[in-house]
Amino acid sequence: MRDYLSSQGFDVDFAPDGASGIRTVSLRPPSLVLLDVMMPGLDGFAVLDAIRRAGDTPVLMVTARGDTPDRIHGLEAGADDYIPKPFDPAELVARIHAVLRRTTGVTARERLPVIEIGGVRLDPGSRTVTCDQRPITLTSIEYSILELLMSSAGRAVSRDEICLRFYQRPVSPFDRSIDVHVSHIRQKLRPYGSLVQTVRGAGYLFALARPADRHP
Repeated sequence: MRDYLSSQGFDVDFAPDGASGIRTVSLRPPSLVLLDVMMPGLDGFAVLDAIRRAGDTPVLMVTARGDTPDRIHGLEAGADDYIPKPFDPAELVARIHAVLRRTTGVTARERLPVIEIGGVRLDPGSRTVTCDQRPITLTSIEYSILELLMSSAGRAVSRDEICLRFYQRPVSPFDRSIDVHVSHIRQKLRPYGSLVQTVRGAGYLFALARPADRHP
């Protein structure tokens, strides 16, 4: 995979085990980490935990095809996406590009207005979020989903729309990745997590006011 990704124009650092992977990320912070679950020494989840404690570098996890619990565990721990083995290298490259598109293009984002709703403030230029001026730490995919929901405030955004925009693939019936990311967003936005609402059969909606703030 190192040779293939290099041939596709990526500058690739390789680490053969978890401990050296953490050192590599620390010494030369990458634009994205492709992280296998099964590695000598520290496994992928331990490495992901170290990466998340250090920052919000996008992480694409590699899991065995039948290991659904590993995928959910990775998403719960802060992975941006996962790809099951075996996989088509071209699909991997497409997923890498999808993640990188979310985290590049700062110049274009700087022209977007700040969004502020019900105590939550999102600044597209700096990709920062605050609640009552308190900084909120989000992963790359969490930020992107929240930005989409807030820019569409008052309108339900379907899981298909989210998946197609950020992953360039339709959502599958058993894919819980979007649900896990939205759950994380709600937890991190407390006490304003209730602004992110589930609309049965339609998707997710960022409300213009919290339920408790509405008046009859």
